[in-house]
Amino acid sequence: MELSILLAEQILSMFLTMIVGYIIVKIGLFKETDSKIISNMVVYICSPCVIIDAFQIELTDDKLQGLLIAVVAAICVHIVMIGGTKLMEKPLHFNRIEKASVIYSNSGYLLIPLVGNVLGKEWVFYTTAYNLVQTVLLWTHAVGIISKKDEKNYKEIFLNPNMIAMFLGMLMFISRIRLPQVIGTCVSSFGDMISSASMLVIGMVIGNVDFKWVFRQKRPYLICFIRLIFYPVIGAVAFGVLGSMEIHPDAEYILMIVFLATAAPVAAMVTQLAQIYDQDVKYASVINVMSVIFCIITMPCMVMLYESFF
Repeated sequence: MELSILLAEQILSMFLTMIVGYIIVKIGLFKETDSKIISNMVVYICSPCVIIDAFQIELTDDKLQGLLIAVVAAICVHIVMIGGTKLMEKPLHFNRIEKASVIYSNSGYLLIPLVGNVLGKEWVFYTTAYNLVQTVLLWTHAVGIISKKDEKNYKEIFLNPNMIAMFLGMLMFISRIRLPQVIGTCVSSFGDMISSASMLVIGMVIGNVDFKWVFRQKRPYLICFIRLIFYPVIGAVAFGVLGSMEIHPDAEYILMIVFLATAAPVAAMVTQLAQIYDQDVKYASVINVMSVIFCIITMPCMVMLYESFF
């Protein structure tokens, strides 16, 4: 219960930052397009710094085993969601945007700052597992769904700044290489900016959205239900049982991190891919906005369900 309250408080705090982004666009202080500059800073500077900083910890067998558990759990989650979405595709008449939206979550912008602020910086290390699996699938499976092509963009996968940061971080972790204090402090400082900057971007992006029109749309409610409740409930039960089996000293929190990624709102990347491949960007944005708003309530509730197993 205590953790779910902390999570709710943190999500609310992040939501208030998002409102600031919304207001500064609404009053004309910034333009919606200005968000791209901050977004690039988050993607190319803040997020890689968070990842590298997360690997600046002591190499232990427990940490390696925990990371492996997180990777396997993340792979299993995606198998279930991809398979489940395939089964629901025809009965629920999913289009391409909807399929990608129910599978892929905002595991970067939201998960990293949430875990860092609620559980502590030392736990951000395990968020890299889910981000690694999802990044690979986004540029292969998700691109294939949205573009209608069997396209695998390996260049985008391996040159993605977050992937490069993961490989560098892992190399330094295994080699026991520690950054000099001055550089480490600089990296950590940039990493600390990710929460405010990422939420500011989301708020600025929705600055010109007509919310009356958004909430009149019916299909996004179904997509948000599957993304924020249906799949997370399955994850809560599965991870709750596994976590209680003491497969690792920190299993409860390692699996919770993967679970938080499962319960997160729709990935912003879905909207970006829709734009790249000339799909319905407006519809993708509507789903994204609604899922971000609803997650303020659903994520703490899902964590309470998860905690009920312990």
